[in-house]
Amino acid sequence: MEITNSGTILFRNTMRIADGHLDGFRDAVARAVAFAREHGPQLMVEVFIDEERMLAHSFQLYRDSDAVRAHWRLSDPYIREVMEHCTVQRFEVFGEPDHDIVAALRTPGGESFPFTVSPRLTGFNRLETPAR
Repeated sequence: MEITNSGTILFRNTMRIADGHLDGFRDAVARAVAFAREHGPQLMVEVFIDEERMLAHSFQLYRDSDAVRAHWRLSDPYIREVMEHCTVQRFEVFGEPDHDIVAALRTPGGESFPFTVSPRLTGFNRLETPAR
């Protein structure tokens, strides 16, 4: 399947929170989201926790692959801190990221985790677009 950079990209990350790490996870995620709100390129970030199953779900919406790359460059220390408290169970990509993004997902830090890419069929959003 040909994957090209053709618009918005939505990430859904399902993470298993390590035993005894719930408070540390909450704190690390709060710092990461605060940083992204101030400095990140994301259009939207939402994180949900299922404490009963010790799972967290993160949703991040990006304008394009360049925004994903910018996020990774800026937020790496925050991502590493969050990952001290959890493991990725599943990573889902909705949209059409470019080949560099897909390649980076295959081997982040030399380790891989399950991920899927579902190309966009149709849709719209009501997010404001900054003036160019």
